[in-house]
Amino acid sequence: QVQLVESGGGLVQAGGSLRLSCAASGRTFSSYAMGWFRRSPGKEREFVAAISSGGGSRNYADSVKGRFTISRDNAKNTMYLQMNSLKPEDTAVYYCALRLYSGTDTTAQSYHYWGQGTQVTVSS
Repeated sequence: QVQLVESGGGLVQAGGSLRLSCAASGRTFSSYAMGWFRRSPGKEREFVAAISSGGGSRNYADSVKGRFTISRDNAKNTMYLQMNSLKPEDTAVYYCALRLYSGTDTTAQSYHYWGQGTQVTVSS
């Protein structure tokens, strides 16, 4: 089993920054790719960013490219999402996820474990 716990969400003004963290336990964290997804009210869950097991490969949704940075610290079993230049349309519940493969994927169905989510609200 894997447990994923997100933290770092909150309320921020447009143009501000937040850093989300996802702490993992229960498996060899460094062997698996990780991702961030988000769900806004009335919308489907959407891909945000993904990172390979070793951190050498990263993918981003077009809507966040250049503003968000995904990273991981395998020694701490933690993944991060640095979010800069936040916009009101970034408001959502953000979920971290782990897939039991080393390579990245942008589809939610390819991830096997999910956290409970953390709310990010960006005011205009």
